[in-house]
Amino acid sequence: MKRSLIALASLSVLSGAAHAQSSVTLYGIIDNGLNYTSNSAGKPLFNMSSGVVSGSRFGLRGAEDLGGGLKAMFVLENGFDVSNGKLGQGGLLFGRQAFVGLSSNRFGSVTLGRQYDSLADYIGPFIVGDQWGGYVSAHPGDLDNFNNSFRNNNTIKYTNASISGLTVGATYSFGGVAGQITQNQNWSLGAGYVNGPLSVAVAYLNARTPNNTGGLFGGAVSTPVYVGYTSANTYQVIGAGAAYAVGAATLGATYSNVKFMNLGATGESAFMRGETVTFNNAELNFKYQVSPFLLLGAAFNYTHGGDVTAANGSAAGGARYYQAALVSDYFLSKRTDVYLLGVFQQASGIDSKNQPAVAAINQLTPSKTNRQIYVRIGYRHKF
Repeated sequence: MKRSLIALASLSVLSGAAHAQSSVTLYGIIDNGLNYTSNSAGKPLFNMSSGVVSGSRFGLRGAEDLGGGLKAMFVLENGFDVSNGKLGQGGLLFGRQAFVGLSSNRFGSVTLGRQYDSLADYIGPFIVGDQWGGYVSAHPGDLDNFNNSFRNNNTIKYTNASISGLTVGATYSFGGVAGQITQNQNWSLGAGYVNGPLSVAVAYLNARTPNNTGGLFGGAVSTPVYVGYTSANTYQVIGAGAAYAVGAATLGATYSNVKFMNLGATGESAFMRGETVTFNNAELNFKYQVSPFLLLGAAFNYTHGGDVTAANGSAAGGARYYQAALVSDYFLSKRTDVYLLGVFQQASGIDSKNQPAVAAINQLTPSKTNRQIYVRIGYRHKF
């Protein structure tokens, strides 16, 4: 009996030690609200929608200490629509993130699965879409993927351990097509640096045959901003971002150069086959923490689509998109807040469908005119 008790006590101690070395955390966000859109396919719209400023989600995050500064880790993150209970990200169970990997205090981390690319990791934190404006304040159509509209499947990612404020990372996504190593593949590189109030970052993304099944877009693009260019063989983005904090105020800026290269390579094009279309996008944003309970923010974004020669030989003038966003966010507690968000967009020129450009705030039904206004009153809870 005495030996049994000793053995049981030893097992209890070992079990406790093992438990202390492992952890699993359940977390999530619920974001819901009421919206007004001035022109949705020609008519005003009042509706309820979920996950605008923060995607509604729940997730599991786990880690196990393997000793010597090495840890095993995983993330499984689900997106959902709290308004109707449906799954997000096209009905995927863990559509936001799903990966497993190893991390080291000295050498960084390597993870495998469905993950964010370097643009989202390094430049995303500088845009208002990732801070306080949500997907409706992302750049038109999220054409540079800074707001992470398109996630990467079959991806291996490396991120280094921070060295004096410097981090670097890279991703590679396998296309998975036998005999065609470049089809559907994409890869990215990024680097970020933080020194006191100053933060800066640069990143690059290259995606082949992006609109094919299994490609980065996967045929899911509908925005007139660039749907007519998705037949390109290569989608390329170069991005940069910076922010500077002074007390309770933060000023930020981003720039992206986006190319759709070799039009018509993977489908029909309204423009000359083989052409390259270039977008340049710049955002300037500002936020001020008035008090621990109140945040105010403002942003302006300008998008310029490059000139394109149409298939019939006529010259299209490209498109211009001007977008402004404002927010007032009041925190009832550390986990719960209410907010008032407004976005205005105006378009001009000729869009990717070779038609007069219409306003098309990201993920909303496009306007029938060159202007669109969106206003939202939202409620958000984090757990």
